[in-house]
Amino acid sequence: MDQTRSGELLARARRLIPGGVNSPVRAFASAHCQTPFIERGKGAYMYDEDGHRYVDYVCSWGPLVLGHAHPEVLDALRRSSEKGTSFGAPTVGEIELAERIVELVPSIEMVRLVSSGTEATMSALRLARGVTGRDRFIKFTGCYHGHGDAFLISAGSGLATFGTPSSPGIPPAVVADTIVCPYNDLDAVTKAFAENRDAIAAVFVEPVAGNMGCVLPDPGFLEGLRRLCDESGALLVFDEVMTGFRVGPHGAQGVFQVMPDLTTLGKVIGGGLPVGAYGGRREIMEQVSPQGPIYQAGTLSGNPLAVAAGLKTLEVLYRDPSNFDKLASTADRLFDGLREKAKKHGITVQTPHIGSMGALYFSRISVHNFADAEAAAGERFYRFHAAMLERGVYLAPSPYEAWFLSLAHGEAEVKKTLEAADESFALLTE
Repeated sequence: MDQTRSGELLARARRLIPGGVNSPVRAFASAHCQTPFIERGKGAYMYDEDGHRYVDYVCSWGPLVLGHAHPEVLDALRRSSEKGTSFGAPTVGEIELAERIVELVPSIEMVRLVSSGTEATMSALRLARGVTGRDRFIKFTGCYHGHGDAFLISAGSGLATFGTPSSPGIPPAVVADTIVCPYNDLDAVTKAFAENRDAIAAVFVEPVAGNMGCVLPDPGFLEGLRRLCDESGALLVFDEVMTGFRVGPHGAQGVFQVMPDLTTLGKVIGGGLPVGAYGGRREIMEQVSPQGPIYQAGTLSGNPLAVAAGLKTLEVLYRDPSNFDKLASTADRLFDGLREKAKKHGITVQTPHIGSMGALYFSRISVHNFADAEAAAGERFYRFHAAMLERGVYLAPSPYEAWFLSLAHGEAEVKKTLEAADESFALLTE
């Protein structure tokens, strides 16, 4: 596959941008293949600067649940941009998006819009600490909550891909109050609470872990976290930046019927533009400035373009009540088909999925935590990834990232993907 143009662009970018990219995983550094520079996207497909077309299972890392360049979203952006791109002042659209979020997310009574998922989780942690008067918090190995200093320990995803357990530049004191437990290990969390009595402000968790592939919570895990937080006075925080509007119409909390105190959101609510949000019970959110004493601000928070794209994305997604069933059905066909294609060639894979997100692990055992995901992240994944890219299927260049589908993915895209997978699995046995 000729990628001369992309190679030239990467060399040009490296002279000015660290690694030639503005987010590490885009560098394909561990994937042993050329970084494709993308020229455009349409529906379920992306087109690179060398003229290759790919079925896209990254979907901008989750936001594009309608697919690329959806005409109604583009029209909403045009109409909004004609009025102005930013005001630093309140707009009606912010209220409308807040109303929609409160309507759709069961645990949220009030919400604050921000500009990224990272900003949302940083703000939620400050809020949890301010409300409880405590400093420590629990997170889980392999769960990524953005690149805020306090969260960058055992963070999975890009850090795991690059073999970095944390990051230089973060003083030990900053992460001293971060307690890390294995995902799906309720005994470890119980022990952490016992050893840090009345000191834990919050438990942060991805209710479906999307930064070590796609790891579902074991039965009783989320319920156990809720119980432990209730008993200790800590807040339970669901990071639904990925799972919100992906795993079900009311997020993971709607699927598993466990209500957190705070929820962080992003991705889908911006329709492909930078956005984030955090929200929760009214008495907690009323502590946020200017209504309360806990300060958080942002010049571009509630940006009218992001709000317009997010509102239109949610409108189209929820217009047809069957859309979530369609997404889940397509995912079933894709991931069940991948497992069968692998089996045909004597390869055992795990393909956990929920709603419109999932993962593929080269493993004989089901994956319950980061250690399981790490054991499955061998060279076979990268060989498979490169073979799929050659055959026109664009996957995240890391075994620790989730796959995402959109409403634009249909029978033709699943068929093409499974044909490419058949050939790619065959190469692994040679």
